[in-house]
Amino acid sequence: MKTAIVHDWLVSYAGSERVLEQIVELYPDADLFSLIDFLPEHERHFLRNRSIRTSFLQHMPLAKKKYRSYLPIMPLAIEQFDLSDYELVISSSHAVAKGVQTTSDQLHVCYCHTPIRYAWDLQSQYLRESGLDKGVKGRIAQIILHYIRSWDYSSSRRVDHFIANSKNIATKIKKNYGRLSTVIYPPVDIDKFQPVSKKDNFFLTVSRMVPYKKIDLIVEAFSQMPDKRLVVIGDGPSLSKVKAKAKKNVEILGYQPNTVICSYLQRAKAFVFAADEDFGILPVEAQACGTPVIAYEKGGVLETIINMQTGIFFKEQTSKSLIDAVQEFERSGDRFDIDVIRYNAEKFGQDRFKKEFKELMKIIVVDR
Repeated sequence: MKTAIVHDWLVSYAGSERVLEQIVELYPDADLFSLIDFLPEHERHFLRNRSIRTSFLQHMPLAKKKYRSYLPIMPLAIEQFDLSDYELVISSSHAVAKGVQTTSDQLHVCYCHTPIRYAWDLQSQYLRESGLDKGVKGRIAQIILHYIRSWDYSSSRRVDHFIANSKNIATKIKKNYGRLSTVIYPPVDIDKFQPVSKKDNFFLTVSRMVPYKKIDLIVEAFSQMPDKRLVVIGDGPSLSKVKAKAKKNVEILGYQPNTVICSYLQRAKAFVFAADEDFGILPVEAQACGTPVIAYEKGGVLETIINMQTGIFFKEQTSKSLIDAVQEFERSGDRFDIDVIRYNAEKFGQDRFKKEFKELMKIIVVDR
């Protein structure tokens, strides 16, 4: 089948791009579409030198750094792709990719990372943290998000089959779109992360610095525990806010290449994760290194972490709740077995993803 693969945007090699990488491997002859493509050269390896067909947003002012500001016209942009020549359309969507226009003769399968966060369950948080929860600007933002939410729901009818990246997202697809989905967990490059038994005396968090990741909360908590060292890796819009809360025991490294991240994941005594994430690949990568995870007890981590075996949960997104969990972790001593932690991570490998995706696509095509 002549195939098109549609991705929201290409700006960094992150979680959704790792899923895209595996889909591209399964469909090496497919054409690839993305709203914009500003992926750095050192992160383009997974595209295998293929050309990317972009939308008119690629040429809009400040699109490279301010592409999220164009959210109100992203539905228009995604609908401009002409996919009429393709029999099969696979969208990798956490925003608008699933909204591409297809006909009744085409098969559209969406791998859904999440319904648009800021239009659904994170709307109030987004408006509050952006200072748009009141006033004229706030009212305009609410109107825009209402439009996006309405479009997101209506465009979900264009998808023939949904694949969810977790049970967590399957529930959201059912609630927001009224659609059933099949769960296939994202691929984690388990072989790249080898377990290390000797751990150093530091905690680690790695993330893009955006509000919902709650890196500022983690830094704030550890700044109240001066006897415990925290290493923070990542950059993004909230970096200055994070730095402002850091005390001497918190080391902020900013952006680091994957080799450096892997080394820190292997050596950390625990990985700290405070987001309500759709799935969360980094906690699985930490476990692949034999490193236990201290995580907020909500979202995808409930499906990837075994409490008191491969990690510890904290119940609230507050400094106190996280501090209590860190102290409980310290008291646990030798409870966490590196082999058990590694074994749990192996359930989420790349080979498993490709096998499940390939088998499901065969069933979908035959049923059609």
